[in-house]
Amino acid sequence: MYNNKMVCVILPTYNEKDSIKKCINDFEALGIIDRIIVINNNAADGTHEEVIKTSAEEFFEPVQGYGAAIQRGFREAKEDLIFVCEPDDTFLAKDIYKFLAYIDDMEVVYGSRTVKTFIWNGANMGWFLRFGNWAVAKLMEMLYNTSSLSDVGCTFRLIRKDAVIKMISDFRITSNFFGPEMMLLTKWKNISFLQIPVNYKDRVGESSVTGNLGRAFKLGVQMIWLILTFRFRRYSKN
Repeated sequence: MYNNKMVCVILPTYNEKDSIKKCINDFEALGIIDRIIVINNNAADGTHEEVIKTSAEEFFEPVQGYGAAIQRGFREAKEDLIFVCEPDDTFLAKDIYKFLAYIDDMEVVYGSRTVKTFIWNGANMGWFLRFGNWAVAKLMEMLYNTSSLSDVGCTFRLIRKDAVIKMISDFRITSNFFGPEMMLLTKWKNISFLQIPVNYKDRVGESSVTGNLGRAFKLGVQMIWLILTFRFRRYSKN
């Protein structure tokens, strides 16, 4: 628990068989996480066998896509404070304390991987990905007058359960550009948020998205299109 609030971590998994057990163990070791939820999104063979060695609860989401997995996690999570993180060992579990430092004042705290000081040697954050995420984040900031943003692709974030309830019926994206939709909905529904830098390490294994420059470029185009057309899509204001 944290300040008498129950804390949960959602870990969506697809291609993290070799790192997921370590990631779960790192969160367990902190001693303040009440529940760890793994969303098995048609994950690689052997992933389930790694998860059952830990205290995590595993749910199977058949609809393929990062967004579908996170939305399933939000539906399963009942705790007051909900972390979302990828179990590919690119993030440091102890960085949750950075998020928690702001959650009394903010309803959502987003992570950012583009601050050079926190990018580790070997991390998959070269010039193209770093500048691309920063530029698209600034486009969102400019068009929607948000608080300062520097990364649209970071999957480490903290959200209060009551903020999830405000947004969950309006989620539309089930694929890999769900993250920017969540950020835009946060602004659209006047939910308070900010973005903070987090450590970003080298990944265990290869990403199914950013490990390929062509797929990463396509994802960037999809994010830009979402940002440009968001105000014309059907979302409830309240």
